[in-house]
Amino acid sequence: MLKDGHEGATPLPEFLLEAQTLLARSEDCLSHLHLIRNDDEAISCLLTSLQCLAQIATRHAISPLAEFSRHILGVLQRTQHPLDINDPILGALKSCLTLMAWQLELIDPRNGQLNLDDSEQVMLIEELTDQVSQNCTCADASCRH
Repeated sequence: MLKDGHEGATPLPEFLLEAQTLLARSEDCLSHLHLIRNDDEAISCLLTSLQCLAQIATRHAISPLAEFSRHILGVLQRTQHPLDINDPILGALKSCLTLMAWQLELIDPRNGQLNLDDSEQVMLIEELTDQVSQNCTCADASCRH
């Protein structure tokens, strides 16, 4: 997708720096969750970072990154009961963040273009969704797929 010149958007190099900072914060939250499972502050930080990343990517019309961030966020927020973030979920999240980091590297810094096949995104979202669904212990239909 090409950046379409939204007014008020920061220049692309600033976007890339901000996106890398948000991604690093997300990775820090994930590392924290490896050490202290289900820490509310780390979970909240991860969700907030993903939401901010989606918002700034949307402002810069970098749809693949914005949509991927929103999908991850949606999967994590889908359950109505607290999610037990176990090793398989942490592994799936790590794979998603790794792909995001790779995507940031592929954004053309001159024009904001990021053309890619979304098949890996789809595969990782399905894996994350499967792990969250398997871990969901609630009985209502919103937790099952």
